[in-house]
Amino acid sequence: MFQVSKLLAQGAGLSPAILKRSPSVELDWDVRQKSRFDAFDSLGRQIGVFLPRGTVVRGGDVLVAEDGSLIQVHAAPQSVLKITHCNQHGTPYDLIRAAYHLGNRHVPIELKPDHLKIEPDHVLADMLRAMHLIVNAVDEPFEPENGAYATGGHHGDHHHH
Repeated sequence: MFQVSKLLAQGAGLSPAILKRSPSVELDWDVRQKSRFDAFDSLGRQIGVFLPRGTVVRGGDVLVAEDGSLIQVHAAPQSVLKITHCNQHGTPYDLIRAAYHLGNRHVPIELKPDHLKIEPDHVLADMLRAMHLIVNAVDEPFEPENGAYATGGHHGDHHHH
């Protein structure tokens, strides 16, 4: 077992040439929001990941093993619902309204200018379709926003005036 306890967000400071040669690991969102997990990298090695609590691993991040070797993280495609606005019955503003309603429910949500993504949920899918949005089940990487479900303390919101 190969131990990893360090993460370089988006491979900060590493040259693309180094990253091209390094092995990778494909992880879905379920695993990437845990700070401790086991996985297999592209070389077939089992890696044991122990990151600081509350660490969320993003596609493009780089794991650093104890021996200094690097493993690039790819967000694995997974079942998600892709939500787009309906050109005939709606406007892009419908997406903003949908994001607001989903946010109120603390649903992990990926925000893009032209679509939203959430984990499969038929109740939410029906609600969104009732709002004239188009909801399609797809297999794509899922990178939700950092907001509502970050674990641990809230950093940086203690303002002393």
